[in-house]
Amino acid sequence: MEYVYAALLLHAAGKEITEENIKAVLQAAGVEVDEARVKALVAALEGVNIEEVIEKAAMPVAVAAAPAAAPAAGAPAEAAQEEQQEEEEKEEEALAGLGALFG
Repeated sequence: MEYVYAALLLHAAGKEITEENIKAVLQAAGVEVDEARVKALVAALEGVNIEEVIEKAAMPVAVAAAPAAAPAAGAPAEAAQEEQQEEEEKEEEALAGLGALFG
């Protein structure tokens, strides 16, 4: 988990997520660095838009609250429920790739 936090810290600071930068953050935090995990993390994040992933990860909270606030009846409710299920499936697929980062 520390490895992902290091990457997020670098991202928030506007720094490039490289093996050297990840190692520096982990060492500064007193974490014993596993070279293989650092390489795997950097490779997994290559080409990933972190901002977009963070936004998608935050969406399930808002989506889950919406049906409770506005219950609908009949066919429109079914269509909305199907759309919500499709969105949840897409989010789960996107997050499944991130799950590999957590070891």
